[in-house]
Amino acid sequence: MLFIVIHQVYELWFKEMLHEVEKVKRDFTTGDLFGAIHTFKRLRTIMKTLVQQLDVLETMTPMSFSAFRDRLDTASGFQSYQFRELEFAMGYKRPAMLRHAVGPAAQAALEKRLRERSVMDHFYDFLEHQQVAIPEELRNKPPTSGNLPNETIQRALLGLYTARPELAILFESMTDLDEGFQEWKYRHVKLVERTIGNKKGTGGSLGVEFLKQSLFQPLFPDLWAIRHEL
Repeated sequence: MLFIVIHQVYELWFKEMLHEVEKVKRDFTTGDLFGAIHTFKRLRTIMKTLVQQLDVLETMTPMSFSAFRDRLDTASGFQSYQFRELEFAMGYKRPAMLRHAVGPAAQAALEKRLRERSVMDHFYDFLEHQQVAIPEELRNKPPTSGNLPNETIQRALLGLYTARPELAILFESMTDLDEGFQEWKYRHVKLVERTIGNKKGTGGSLGVEFLKQSLFQPLFPDLWAIRHEL
């Protein structure tokens, strides 16, 4: 019961986060600074809630989980296509994950997100409102390639950080969410590791080793690349 309820709650939060992500895209493209700040604050607060809920799941011992794990059959976190949608929408795009989509609805939703402009792409719209020239290689990159660090963007961000305090608040809000996203992934990996060790995942993945591959992969790499210069 605990396992089922927690995962149902997560799916509801993922649905809400996807809704907020669509709003922040609109905020960026229309140049709504304070709307974007407010939305990122809400997203970060939800992310904190997701991390805290892992504390509840960790009250389940490895023996308790093993008692029903076989009944999960091929059920897996891979089947949470809403979480994969969230990754794609934020710009962490891995086309190979499409093969784990279960059913035509999930497949269609993920393919749509994969080909849509990400939050970072809309962020470039916002930077243009701030008179930043976006390099052609970023504007013309395939949408499936995901977020790419860029030195031109990094130099522009450094200038805006020092000259525009209100924009620095937005950039820090984005970094807060990014850090929270990485924190959730780390806590999830440790939860899985303490529960099943090095066993393979129920969905046919490599379990913990697979999950570790996505650790410490920032959503907004340019914001992290300039920390030492601030």
